[in-house]
Amino acid sequence: MKDKKTLRKKQLTVINELFNGECDPQQVLEKHKIGKGLYDKWQKNPGFIDEFNRRIANAHRQGELIIAKYTSLAAVKLVALTESENQETARKACLDIISAQRMIVKEQDQAGEVEKHSLQLSAETASRLLAALAQAQNQSS
Repeated sequence: MKDKKTLRKKQLTVINELFNGECDPQQVLEKHKIGKGLYDKWQKNPGFIDEFNRRIANAHRQGELIIAKYTSLAAVKLVALTESENQETARKACLDIISAQRMIVKEQDQAGEVEKHSLQLSAETASRLLAALAQAQNQSS
């Protein structure tokens, strides 16, 4: 008797195309002549579910990796925008930095982390942030 968790070649092919292909799910099913009923049955198969969930978890990890790799670059660019001659751009960059810091602290609180990591700004950058915010507030008054 075949193990319930063993996937057939066609099931693996469909999963591969769902996660690696350019087609949307309906196109993948049509391409392989898989009807809705059969696909629904596959989605109740423990092996299919396990493989599908493993692929989803892997895709999420890959996305997190990409974001993690570019977070520091984005932060550097955002801090550089605080020096923009366009006051609105500088003001928005300041607000985005403050918002990012609040999100980091909130995520750490939710994760139960005791140690707080803060966005490290030089005294000069902090001063520019405050000056840009003060100028923007004066202009809006």
